Amino acid sequence: MKTTVPKAAILLSPPHMSGAEQHYIAEAFASNWIAPLGPHVDAFERELAEAVGAGHAAAVSSGTAAIHLALRLLGVGPGDRVFCSSLTFVASANPILYQGAEPVFIDAEPETWGMSPQALERALDEAAKEGRLPKAVIVVHLFGQCARMDEISALCGAYGVPIVEDAAEALGSSYKGRHAGTIGRFGIYSFNGNKIITTSGGGMLVSDDGDAIREARVLASQARDPAVHYEHSRPGYNYRLSNVLAGIGRAQLKVLADRVEARRAIFERYRTALEARPGIRFMPELPGTRSNRWLTALTVDEHLAGVTASQLVAWLAEDRIESRPVWKPLHLQPLFAGARFYSHGIREDVSARLFRTGICLPSGSAMTPEEQERVIERLKAGMKSGKAAAGT
Repeated sequence: MKTTVPKAAILLSPPHMSGAEQHYIAEAFASNWIAPLGPHVDAFERELAEAVGAGHAAAVSSGTAAIHLALRLLGVGPGDRVFCSSLTFVASANPILYQGAEPVFIDAEPETWGMSPQALERALDEAAKEGRLPKAVIVVHLFGQCARMDEISALCGAYGVPIVEDAAEALGSSYKGRHAGTIGRFGIYSFNGNKIITTSGGGMLVSDDGDAIREARVLASQARDPAVHYEHSRPGYNYRLSNVLAGIGRAQLKVLADRVEARRAIFERYRTALEARPGIRFMPELPGTRSNRWLTALTVDEHLAGVTASQLVAWLAEDRIESRPVWKPLHLQPLFAGARFYSHGIREDVSARLFRTGICLPSGSAMTPEEQERVIERLKAGMKSGKAAAGT
């Protein structure tokens, strides 16, 4: 009997190691610097800050931890409000809850899929009239595309509200010559296994405020007071990155530019092959910005394409190709039921529309042209005569 060998899975965004990581790991083991401090941690902070043009950086256990520290440094606490992009992963907003504060969600806008300045303006105006301006605004740079930072910065500056840039997905992206994550009061990056570079798990908090970053390191190390013994007068966290993982990060950082170029090339191949298809629109790139194209994202108009986005996701999965819907907006998540939400237009919920129509395609920087062609041909077959819709 003839057996069929199953096709290899094509994953959405797997890790892509350079090969140099083992050198740094060996150094950490040889020196016995294994704990969450050591020369690789110091060097990774310095090298990352230099790479993005930030004054200072603190290496931590995750991007979520970096957001939490930023909110703590900004004095966010119970009874405070924090505005946050709605079209994002839950990790962007969970730290608001950690601090006992109230999240208020701001819609996306069509050109960047990032925070809508129109919605933000209405939210800030209402908050000012209520006498409850937010303690911070968390702006997410979605899938590597920078939000409209000029407009957002002007609005927040007019009301004296600091910005935290969630650039977890946008390391290597730029906005008018500045690196994503370096425009607001604080910026954060993630080195999770699916990000453009990885330490397996980790994150970084950056700022030009050196005192704040030094305080972040103290808070991330259980907030130990200066003393020979262990003295603690305030709560802290176990958030520091290990020296071993920082070594991996140093090796990964050296190939960041190559990883960005690879993902941008993958995006362009998808666009060239598919943009002429009825109902297909790719995530735009705002003029004056350069996205790292962490994930290639597009929308599907079911009336023109003959299939829905969710049907295409299922169709790809049948061929062991991993794709995902665009993030489910946080204002639609059960966790945040009842939270305030400001839409882009009076009756225009852009985040909900993008969730309903959006797909993220396999975009790993190690993806071969043959693998990408397999994804493209499967998509074309799914859209042809509505095969995906028919489930055939």
